[in-house]
Amino acid sequence: MFTKIIAALDTSNRSNYIFQQTIELAKHDNSSILLLHVLTSEEENSPLKLPSRIEDIYWAPGTGVDPEQWHREWQEYEQQCLGQLQVYAEQAKGQGIFVDIQQVSGSPGSTICEIAETWGADLIMLGNRGRQGVTELLMGSVSNYVLHHAHCSVLIVKPTIDYALAESNPHQERATV
Repeated sequence: MFTKIIAALDTSNRSNYIFQQTIELAKHDNSSILLLHVLTSEEENSPLKLPSRIEDIYWAPGTGVDPEQWHREWQEYEQQCLGQLQVYAEQAKGQGIFVDIQQVSGSPGSTICEIAETWGADLIMLGNRGRQGVTELLMGSVSNYVLHHAHCSVLIVKPTIDYALAESNPHQERATV
């Protein structure tokens, strides 16, 4: 039985499925959940593929990079992601589940593990992108990192065939889970 579950969510279509599975388990075990999103420029839908900390960026003169525009886009991205967490939280509360949300910047794998330990989670639920071989070696795998470094149990949620097909064709209507 799990009492404190972290659902590590990102901006991909897979997150809705992970959220739904977290809700089902939380209802079954009467668990509290923490909906966690780690802001990173490495994320698929990030506005710019740059380091998530503005201090880590060197703005060379003549590069054509507008730090103010980048900052505005990043703030909009943060608000959109936080808004999605709030929508998920309201859905969970509507089903009688105690839920909290947290959005932080950082390296996804290590941040998820740190927050899980600090919060006292006994389960982390997250998805994976299906990276393998050289791609996983070069780009890393958040789920692999969490699996090997978390202090608690980890459940990697694989989407159903319907979700996998919908993700490969985003314009196709999806049935709700």
